[in-house]
Amino acid sequence: MNGRENRLKAIRTIIAASRISSQDKLLHKLEEEGVTVTQATLSRDLKVLKVGKVPDDGGGYYYVLSETEGESFQGFVEDFKRGYLSLTFNRNLGVIKTLAGHADTVAIALDRLELPEILGTIAGDDTILIILKEDVSHENMTSRLQDLMGPLELL
Repeated sequence: MNGRENRLKAIRTIIAASRISSQDKLLHKLEEEGVTVTQATLSRDLKVLKVGKVPDDGGGYYYVLSETEGESFQGFVEDFKRGYLSLTFNRNLGVIKTLAGHADTVAIALDRLELPEILGTIAGDDTILIILKEDVSHENMTSRLQDLMGPLELL
């Protein structure tokens, strides 16, 4: 195995074995295992592994591994709808507001749907920045999302 494969395996093992609530804590656990990684690389690795966050009983969130075999179009739609609150646009940028802690899940759902109108997404805790292709109108993007997700709150 190469360094990347070893790192991904270590991440999978740590997340499967314990409730990790932040990238900082995951970085620390990886260092304890002798794996050195930057925060930027860890972020990319989490995306590659399709890691998401789910709520815990104490009001916080922790990382979980995705069940790739169980992923489906309908699953992505449900993930999007579960966290979505509103959408607004300015030029070729859209901002989606989500429930606290749901931005990652909603952004991952959008990314996995591979909508050709979207160049990319950037997720925070409760906000997602959507970068649209220059030739995509707000109306077309809104219509496309509503075709997929049903009625959406727009600002």
